Formats: sequence, C-alpha cells, structure tokens
Amino acid sequence: MFARTERLLLRPGWVEDAPALAQAINREDIVLNLAHVPWPYSVADAESFLTNDRATGETNLLIFERTSAEPRLIGGIGLARNAGQTILGYWITPSSWGKGFATEAGRAVIDIARETLRIGQLTARHFVDNPASGQVLRKLGFCATGEREPLFSKGRGTSSPGLSYTLDLNALVLAA
Repeated sequence: MFARTERLLLRPGWVEDAPALAQAINREDIVLNLAHVPWPYSVADAESFLTNDRATGETNLLIFERTSAEPRLIGGIGLARNAGQTILGYWITPSSWGKGFATEAGRAVIDIARETLRIGQLTARHFVDNPASGQVLRKLGFCATGEREPLFSKGRGTSSPGLSYTLDLNALVLAA
C-alpha cells in the first residue's frame, strides 16, 4: 500500500531501508513515546521489523519527505489490530517536528482506512507526557475518550499514564 501527499510519500519499508530507519528512529525522545520499539534501536532491530511478517489487518508505512533529490525518511505510521480495535500509531524525527508532517501522513492513512480497508473506527493513544501527539490526533478529528490508562513502552521498560482517543470514520463519510 502506498500513498502520496503534497509533501510526503508513504510506502512499506524494505530491508534496504534498515540503515536509514535505524538512524531516523534511534533517538530516545522518539522511542520513549512508542509502545513496541526498543531502546537503543539498532540496524538489526530495523531489519527484523522490516522483514517480519505482518499480522492480518496491520499496515505499516514509512514516511518520506519528497524533496527535489532522493526522498528523506522522516517517520513511520501504521494501523495495528488489537482486541478488536484498529489503532493508529506514528512517529516523526525531531528535525521534522512542527511542520505538519504527522498530520499530513495521518490524513492519508485515515483515507486508506476508510476508503480502502473499510474500517469504521480508529483508536489512538499517547503518553500524558507527550501532549504534541494529542494535538496531532485532535487535528485529525480524533476525540478524547476521557480514559486515562497505563500504556507500556518497550523503550521505557515500564508503563506510564496515557490518554485514549477515538475517530468514527463512518461519521467522516457522512460529513464529507
């Protein structure tokens, strides 16, 4: 699955992307806000992620900024299934924070979820100490559920307080 936006290219990762992925994500300020990513993150971790068979219903895409030269890896975004829910997750490299890339990539994946995958509802979560992620989710139309729950982070090695959000994709279709 691929998506192209005004500034971005979203595509599945290939094993050849492992060095660039490891370089982009191997930052404590990224990894500590993700659930399944170890800290530190090595090229071997990237190769394992990129070659691992994905579960049914799971979509993982790398985010590349389209430039006049070769596209530059700036993040990742995906949809995962867990306990009957489809969960949106994403990360962006710090040098690309504050430029709207997470929101732009999120809109593209929401369109894929609604139009291609025919998913009716998405959920998302973020750690309380990462309010910028909540701002992105609200820009994408997610609504806070009011649930505050512990979220595990492999990079943190523990659970920390998190907030939950939901997005009704069927309502988006009616509003469009």
